[in-house]
Amino acid sequence: MPDHFTDQLAPVPALQAVADATTTLRVGALVWDNDYKHPVVLAKELATIDLLSEGRLEIGIGAGWMISDYEQAGIPYDAAGVRIDRFIEGLEIIKRSMNDGAFSFSGKHYTISNYDGLPKPVQRPCPPILIGGGGKRVLSFAAREADIIGINGTMTAGVVGPDAISSMTADAVEEKVNIVRTAAGPRLADIEMNIRAFFVKVTDDAAGTISGMAQMIGVEPTMVADTPFALIGPVSKIVDDLLARRERWGFSYVIVGAEDVDSFAPVVAALNGK
Repeated sequence: MPDHFTDQLAPVPALQAVADATTTLRVGALVWDNDYKHPVVLAKELATIDLLSEGRLEIGIGAGWMISDYEQAGIPYDAAGVRIDRFIEGLEIIKRSMNDGAFSFSGKHYTISNYDGLPKPVQRPCPPILIGGGGKRVLSFAAREADIIGINGTMTAGVVGPDAISSMTADAVEEKVNIVRTAAGPRLADIEMNIRAFFVKVTDDAAGTISGMAQMIGVEPTMVADTPFALIGPVSKIVDDLLARRERWGFSYVIVGAEDVDSFAPVVAALNGK
């Protein structure tokens, strides 16, 4: 689930409801915004979800990007560098809250004094961390700290617009993945690569749908056809595209939106075991 102030369920209670209604499904946000809650508060909520779900939480977390959330809530929309600094401190506090024993922390944005985060999560020392990024600094940090890395468009404008779209080409994705590979070093073998597909359509008219999508967002059809942010075509084509992108970029963790879950089910079934 996303973590925004738009017309959506709040992720913490909603994800706990999902965990309670299932036995194997893993849950998490894509992603919790570090600026919306103090990291000690968020860490306690996350550890509680992991405990109550018997270890099925993933911690997706980021520095925040959607300017409308900040404006509507009256939260200062600081420069990207400041938000990233605060996020890096926040993640350290979350991880240390979940480790054994009390700790103290003194940073530029947070000060923690002799705090022992309880309850502790089932997954020790911490549930898997998912960090998504579109720029070199966050991707490099994720390569050093995250278990799952999401490749994103560049969202510095605070909205999904032309700047973000232009950073979602296959060539741009190649550059972003190379940043991760370089920064991760030996860790790369232990990192799961993630992408959230935004343009999804299971259809027998791949060419026509790609052309229409390209016209709608103002790009060439080849961009839509080649970007891993799009999954368009019949089941067999989407399966082949996913396998090819796993081979090229390492994407083994692919997310589609809630509106695409039912239509995408045959793709999931066809991929079983591949």
